[in-house]
Amino acid sequence: MRKLVIEKAAIRANMAVIRKRAAGAALYGVLTGDGGGAGLIPLARMLRDEGVGRFAVGSVEEAQELREAGFVEEEILMLRATVDREELERLVDLNVVCTISSVDTGLALNAVAENRSTVAEAHIQVDTGMGFGGFLVGEPEKILLAYRSLPNVALSGIYTQLHTSPKGSEQEVSAQLKQFHQVLDAIHAAGFETGLVHAAGSYALMHFDAARLDAVRAGSVLLGRCRRTQGDGLTTVGYGEAPLSEVRWLPKGHTVGSDKLVTLKRPTRVAVLPVGYQNGFGVERPRASGFWSLWKLWRQSRQRTVRIGNQRVRVIGSIGATETILNVTDVKCSAGDTAVFDLDPLYAKGFHIEYR
Repeated sequence: MRKLVIEKAAIRANMAVIRKRAAGAALYGVLTGDGGGAGLIPLARMLRDEGVGRFAVGSVEEAQELREAGFVEEEILMLRATVDREELERLVDLNVVCTISSVDTGLALNAVAENRSTVAEAHIQVDTGMGFGGFLVGEPEKILLAYRSLPNVALSGIYTQLHTSPKGSEQEVSAQLKQFHQVLDAIHAAGFETGLVHAAGSYALMHFDAARLDAVRAGSVLLGRCRRTQGDGLTTVGYGEAPLSEVRWLPKGHTVGSDKLVTLKRPTRVAVLPVGYQNGFGVERPRASGFWSLWKLWRQSRQRTVRIGNQRVRVIGSIGATETILNVTDVKCSAGDTAVFDLDPLYAKGFHIEYR
């Protein structure tokens, strides 16, 4: 059986780093994308055991899974606005904190709440340059309209999403935060309370103290799979295990690979690992920024290794769609033996998730 192994100790170590960086700010565990590939419910349970009581999701289905799994008292924030009536009805029934990103999304949520004779809770989303959604900073009157004209919506928070380029600077983030604070000032000047204010996602949490406001949103940082810097204290979480499907000798001159053939220069004992790029093996995002980091990532892909027992073996040729060939000439192994390899949970497919 192919397994995606999630180490509990590594997540706990990352939580310690995150808490230190949060410095007392409220913490949202971001569970979008099935918990970053680590499994929505098992990751949520582990975070709850670590004292996390606020979660953020990206779909109605994720919110429903949490509620059905016993996350009844915890706050769930939907990080996506919608005008779809069916989605809004489900979100209100699940007692999810919705996102209002425009006058239209606010009116749609208010109408659903009014029809159900209830008050829905929501956070305002402000667009400080990312473009995916939110009220524009240059149109504060529309935001104030949401505070004045939605009697069936309780606005308990406001947030933005900070964009940071690979060479993201303090100045770049400061400019966005300045815009965000101008919106907050306009709301306060009109006599309204903003509630919980948050701006920092995983990268901003780890790199920009000024982005740490009332709350922070921790997603990829939980697994140490965010953009990294040397000495950040994070631990990379997630590795794969799979049994070798075949071990055999190939003669000198035999070709190996798929899109780029490699000609063997000597008789070589090879093992077939039944995992390829369609399973997420070798698919990864840069964990740091800059040209040298990208070069290092390319070089690592050229020298990719897999562990069998206590020994490292190299991949021969390119990784295939569903299979990868390993050089095991000097390794004692046979079909059925377990191979261990790095695997980003976000891209893993066809693996049984196992927490250890």
